[in-house]
Amino acid sequence: MPPVNIIVLIKQVPDPKAHVSIKEDGTLDRERAKAVINPYDRYAIEAALKVKEKLGAKVIALSMGPPKAEDALREALAMGVDEAILLSDRRLAGSDTLATSYALSRAIRKIGHYDLILCGMETVDGNTGQVGPEIAEHLGIPQITYVENFEIRDGFVRAKRLIEGGYEILRSKLPVLLTITNTGEEPRCATFLGVVKAVKKDIVVCSIDDIGVEEDSVGLKGSPTKVKKIERAVLCRSKYIVKGGSVEEIVDNLLKKLEEDGIDLVMMSE
Repeated sequence: MPPVNIIVLIKQVPDPKAHVSIKEDGTLDRERAKAVINPYDRYAIEAALKVKEKLGAKVIALSMGPPKAEDALREALAMGVDEAILLSDRRLAGSDTLATSYALSRAIRKIGHYDLILCGMETVDGNTGQVGPEIAEHLGIPQITYVENFEIRDGFVRAKRLIEGGYEILRSKLPVLLTITNTGEEPRCATFLGVVKAVKKDIVVCSIDDIGVEEDSVGLKGSPTKVKKIERAVLCRSKYIVKGGSVEEIVDNLLKKLEEDGIDLVMMSE
């Protein structure tokens, strides 16, 4: 079969292992946060590169974000991606999943022919898992979510999809969008030679004007979802110091303490 054209969607997110501060308006301070490629998207990149090695493929990485998101795309290039495109425009700021998916779908239409769209099953800064499926709806193509692995044969994709308690095998005609889990093959690291090549490659940067998107359709104006406030959760653990002369007495004292604190207990016997 001819080489496959693959678009991999990646997002630069705050490093989940690092501290992220919250600004006075209740939003995350993304400018000061250490940024990395969304961990789930790395598995999507690896899946695309596996297809490239097996069947031959052109892999394009597409991201939407501020100018510094070029760092994430540059890393994807160093891993083996062929081309990189950044959709960056101040008018996109504040886009929710619906506005984001619409803008990305328009960018994909601008790219042209594709056989496969891959993305992580969710992002660690939102955990909605909505953007991938919404893009498929905007494009009018099939989608398979939570895919652990897949194979392409005779114009069809056969995917192993994780479900609660097991998995199912689904088959779809190309083009199709797949969201990839983090249970497949471990993503590769960029090589020194890959980094050198990535530095020399150009990253195409486009605005909403370039993809034919109206300002009212994206950003805060085009987002029906409104985040009222974000607060850092403070976890408090109650400590119970229970005394007694025997195990039975300790258990009795513990149960009394729990009941005093308003915890209803249901005693069951066989």
